[in-house]
Amino acid sequence: MSSARAAALDRFAASPRALWMIWAAFVGLRLAMLLIPVAPTSDAEWYLLRAIGLAAGHGYLDNAGQPTAFWPAGWPMALSALFRLTGPSLLAVGLFNLASAIVSGLLILLLGRRLFGSEAGARLGLLLFAVYPNAIAYVPLALTESFYTMLLLLGCWLVVARRSALWLVGAGLVFGFASLVKAQTIVVIPVLFAIEWLRAAHVWRRLPIVVGRGLLVLACAALVVLPWAVRNHAQLGSWIAVSTNGGFNLLIGNSDDATGGYAEDGRAFTALMARTDLTEAARDAEAKRLGSAWIAANPARFIALAPRKLALLWLPDGEAEWAYQAGAPSYAAYGPLYRVVRIANQAYYALLMLSFMAALVVITRRRRAVGERWIDWWLLPWGVAAYPTLVAVIIFGQSRFHYPVMPFVCMASGWLWADLLARRRLPARG
Repeated sequence: MSSARAAALDRFAASPRALWMIWAAFVGLRLAMLLIPVAPTSDAEWYLLRAIGLAAGHGYLDNAGQPTAFWPAGWPMALSALFRLTGPSLLAVGLFNLASAIVSGLLILLLGRRLFGSEAGARLGLLLFAVYPNAIAYVPLALTESFYTMLLLLGCWLVVARRSALWLVGAGLVFGFASLVKAQTIVVIPVLFAIEWLRAAHVWRRLPIVVGRGLLVLACAALVVLPWAVRNHAQLGSWIAVSTNGGFNLLIGNSDDATGGYAEDGRAFTALMARTDLTEAARDAEAKRLGSAWIAANPARFIALAPRKLALLWLPDGEAEWAYQAGAPSYAAYGPLYRVVRIANQAYYALLMLSFMAALVVITRRRRAVGERWIDWWLLPWGVAAYPTLVAVIIFGQSRFHYPVMPFVCMASGWLWADLLARRRLPARG
């Protein structure tokens, strides 16, 4: 029976038709979502309005028409470039997200092959992400997730598969713009180069060159971010590297009201936002001070909140439903159907995460059994998962934050299921 499964898996791995069918499901399901009208609300509305203003040449302004650095500007910048070609259009946003998703799918396939050395596992990883409901649902939304995930995957691919120093320059430029979309991206670079350093022998002899490579990537990323920081100093009078919501996020997750790990409507945050005597940058700085002071005064409570923040980050999934609940006319008529899909998605997500954790155990045991070095590029998915985990402990957890990790979860899960089906020995080190 095992040999029959292995033969079937071989055919799946070698068949162009099988790969085309996966791509047909990947693209077709996402195209179908574009048929569901959904108006941008909350974060999506903010980003869309900023993009429209940028495309019209008005600059990055808040709702009152004043220069701002509230929320990272990378996504509105990307949309504004699109809108200069198409004009403001939700369909254009959806098609742009679709293109980003397709590139992400290609990178899932390439990274899956590279990290785990299995064509069947890489294809199964792509299939797992192709039918993942929450990822499908994000395509029509004017939110950062589809675009940012593509940037994260691309930056990782350029480092892992590099053929020359120019690839590291490209990775730095990609990570720099990704940092303008989500500021915490910069944490990924040390993770990548820590794996690069420890994956081969003679670690201390190799340390200087690995540090040099990492600094090259960081320097290129900084060059991308620098013009935005200069703009913020010129227009707002402060050296703001990315955005002025970091302090707000710190306070939301660290105050007397954050008993559940998250308090956007907490008294301290609400009172601060109501102050009209402070500029936005000053409010953010005050929020940072208040959040930091609360942590210093309540270290035990800060530690006690960590499990709740992590639960908010990793236990729920399917939050894309919120956007449809708020902005899709069809939700009123088909609310129960949306909820059924949400429940099915949660079950699917649980299966993915259980597979993700199991893959770590299986690969670790397999490598130790055959005497292979434990640290290698295969650890990247868990390294990528670590960075939002660390960020969530400091600020707050939210299921949207784990969205960029899910392609890596699917890669590892795809390898595990391919291995279980074929019962093959772990491939040699990549």
